[in-house]
Amino acid sequence: MDIGLLLKQLHQGDPRSVARAISLVEDRSEVAAALMMGLQQERFDQALVVGITGPPGAGKSTLTNALVRCLREQEQRVGIIAIDPSSPLTHGALLGDRIRMMDHALDRDVVVRSMATRGRLGGLCAAAGAAIRIMAASGCRILFIETVGVGQSEMDVAFLADVSVMVLAPGFGDDIQAMKAGILEVVDLLVINKADQPGAKKLLLDLGTETANSDRLLQTVASEQQGIAELLTRILSMEEVFRKDAQFMARRKRSRSRETLDRVMELLRDRLRELVREEADNQLEPGAAAAGIVARIMGD
Repeated sequence: MDIGLLLKQLHQGDPRSVARAISLVEDRSEVAAALMMGLQQERFDQALVVGITGPPGAGKSTLTNALVRCLREQEQRVGIIAIDPSSPLTHGALLGDRIRMMDHALDRDVVVRSMATRGRLGGLCAAAGAAIRIMAASGCRILFIETVGVGQSEMDVAFLADVSVMVLAPGFGDDIQAMKAGILEVVDLLVINKADQPGAKKLLLDLGTETANSDRLLQTVASEQQGIAELLTRILSMEEVFRKDAQFMARRKRSRSRETLDRVMELLRDRLRELVREEADNQLEPGAAAAGIVARIMGD
């Protein structure tokens, strides 16, 4: 494989080259490391990674779609990574957010990739960080990561993104108290989507006085493009603030550490499964079997 040619085409914004590069990383190809080392780092430094998360049905895909439409009106190249649940059999993506992004299907300056969680509980996949850098190297200035449904333990996106957005909608008020101790305290912006529907005011009250009066809370009707320009302005303003006070680089450093850990865990997973299958034949008590597996790994 001619990695030099692939990188040249990728840096020129060729969508097929972007897709091929991401596939090489996902498949753990032997040339993936060389590919990643050849990416133009300055493009990633200039890019903004926006995480979009929230419960299923809150309108994350519609909101992302609306933000992309707003950016394309400004002639900006955009990347979207849609993280889907995995098939327990094939570990492939089940939902296929590319289907839900058909508004931009023929636009060469909107790069969309669905990626499977492969069983991870955090809402992302280990290769998401690499996919972000690949899309940025292809010229995408704004990159969106849309996660699967979020829960209190699913906060990966807040640690990977430069700016994280939590999307809620009327009807999720009963879950707010549980979320307050987790994701709501971590994300940068809260968006009440479908704000024209009954229950929007109740949701606002459920968020609490402190949150409801915060400048990090916005209301949108993404299906009608209402409030989207304001949300985009707030995201970009937050980026400017973060870059000025060194928060931006601190977040990038944290993101790289988290991605490194995720890649280590992914590489270990296959070896662990192999060892577990071997120990199962010995019919040992699970605790003893686990201790034996750890001892074998430490000795590898």
